[in-house]
Amino acid sequence: MEITIGIPAYNEEKNISTIIRKLQKITTKIIVCDDGSTDSTAKIAKEMGVLVLQHEKNLGYGSAIRSIFLKAREEKSEFLITLDSDGQHRIEDIQTILKPLQNKEADLVIGSRFLNDDGKNVPSYRKVGIKLLTKLANTSLEDNITDSQSGFRGYSQEIIQNITPSESGMGVSNEILIKASKQGLKIVEVPIIILYDGNTSTHNPISHGSSVLISTLKFISMEHPLKFYGIPGIAFLSIGLVFLIFTVHLFTETRQILLSSAIMGVGSVIFGIVLIQSSILLYAMVNLIRKKKFKKTTFKN
Repeated sequence: MEITIGIPAYNEEKNISTIIRKLQKITTKIIVCDDGSTDSTAKIAKEMGVLVLQHEKNLGYGSAIRSIFLKAREEKSEFLITLDSDGQHRIEDIQTILKPLQNKEADLVIGSRFLNDDGKNVPSYRKVGIKLLTKLANTSLEDNITDSQSGFRGYSQEIIQNITPSESGMGVSNEILIKASKQGLKIVEVPIIILYDGNTSTHNPISHGSSVLISTLKFISMEHPLKFYGIPGIAFLSIGLVFLIFTVHLFTETRQILLSSAIMGVGSVIFGIVLIQSSILLYAMVNLIRKKKFKKTTFKN
């Protein structure tokens, strides 16, 4: 059984040859997606005989993952392993990730940095960000995970064939998790050891965090519109009614209108109603689209 290994790469000429050389001892199916590198990353990978996908310009990590997914789908890969190109992932951990897939215990396997030693090798500022983003992702997953941002993952053919990533940035990691969970696919984690060795990620932590946060909120709002918009809507409506009741009560006693309280009340009520209406409309639209997709799938089958 031969696995496909996908490597998104951007300006990694220092590391790419070492990684490929180690991976070629495991499989001949290696896909390197060169995401618009300005160095010799693509040239080195081609010379080593692996399949190289090239983006004319830097499109982002998510776009590289998407290209790898589509190529693995085209190749009818049974299992796809993705790992970063900066040398932080141990090649020997591939078997750990692969095992639950081979045993049909999972459709998506995450190599978690926090299962065994709580990410002792992860810089503290990144650890805080990763845990916050993971907690946000867990609000839309069936089972809680510990490391939603790990790029070291394994995917079954079910994932490869049925999920097409759309996010171009770092938010793709949570996008895939949310879509897989929504389809009832099994997600599990296995422990891995990360090798920072004094090197930090090439991704800016602020832009990385912002990208993932915005992307995750977008997918949560699409998957759970009643919760995402409805609950805040009810909260604003309730707060607005409290202010209005207070304003009316004050007027009956003093014949004076407290303008600030009245504005807060009316504004909160209107905003709350808009959010509640939006949640209902989006919920209806999302369910209508899902029903249409289900009918098409049923018809094709």
